[in-house]
Amino acid sequence: MKKVTVLLVVFVISSLSFTAEAQTIAKNALGLRLGDSDGFGTEISYQRGLGDNNRLEVDFGWRNNDAFDAYRLTGLYQWVWNLDGGFNWYVGAGGGVAQVDFDDDFDFDDDTETYIYAAGDIGIEYDFDIPLLLSLDFRPEFGFGDYNDDVDFDIALGIRYQF
Repeated sequence: MKKVTVLLVVFVISSLSFTAEAQTIAKNALGLRLGDSDGFGTEISYQRGLGDNNRLEVDFGWRNNDAFDAYRLTGLYQWVWNLDGGFNWYVGAGGGVAQVDFDDDFDFDDDTETYIYAAGDIGIEYDFDIPLLLSLDFRPEFGFGDYNDDVDFDIALGIRYQF
């Protein structure tokens, strides 16, 4: 029985060593995140590597249309795993704060609403040999406030310079 256990442990450790790859992410990445769930929005995005496979992402964004102007600040902690070569996938969790100003030409009341939200994040990215990182992610957001008290699904393309 001991031989079977030892062989099983050796098999598991050797299997893990063959599947483990050295994952390195850039220490810093700065760029844009383009997209939104209800139109087009832009975020200035900064990523800070915290280790070999995790990072912090901070996004400052704005969105506007005929009905409102919105400003948002989002922070996410992300875990990154290598798929193959320069392809990675990642998941994250975090939250943010937003302010929405409704455009009502005939109403002189203050229509500004500030709310907080929790957010998740899942996506794929490609790390080029040059310092360019392209990503596509899906970010569900759970709002807490009078204006946004539901789930919002945000899909965006990220373009970042790594340094």
